Amino acid sequence: MGTYLAIAVGVVAFLMLLAAPPLVRRYRRLRRASRQQRARRDFLAQREHLEAKFIDMANANSSPRGLRWANCEFADSVAFAFDRSSGELTALVGITVSFEAIEGGGMEEVEAVSNLRAATAVFQHSPHGWKTLGRAIMNLEPDQAIEHFRETLDALSD
Repeated sequence: MGTYLAIAVGVVAFLMLLAAPPLVRRYRRLRRASRQQRARRDFLAQREHLEAKFIDMANANSSPRGLRWANCEFADSVAFAFDRSSGELTALVGITVSFEAIEGGGMEEVEAVSNLRAATAVFQHSPHGWKTLGRAIMNLEPDQAIEHFRETLDALSD
């Protein structure tokens, strides 16, 4: 009787070892989806503050050189992507930017300075919450930016 019990325990343990990896993967996938959903809600709740921070940071970066951000209009929609290189969730928002020349910056005589430009504002989610470095991807809409950076970004569906 003891031999049969030992075999039964061994078989059950073996079957549990076979079943464990798929169950762990499923659990991790569900946990990641839950964290991403919470992060999306947090972004929408903090969006106004994050957009203001983006403009402050973009102006502080003085990019492009010799220009100051005169105005920045944010689109309503947000594209979310997973950045495989950093492991962070990324929010991409379309923006329309206008610049003005900084006196002595070498751009005062350039007529195209005042032209409106399409770009994408980049926001990252870390364990500490949403942040921005004021980085804009010029001349690309959010979907185009995801496609352009397809080596590192995976688009997330709504």
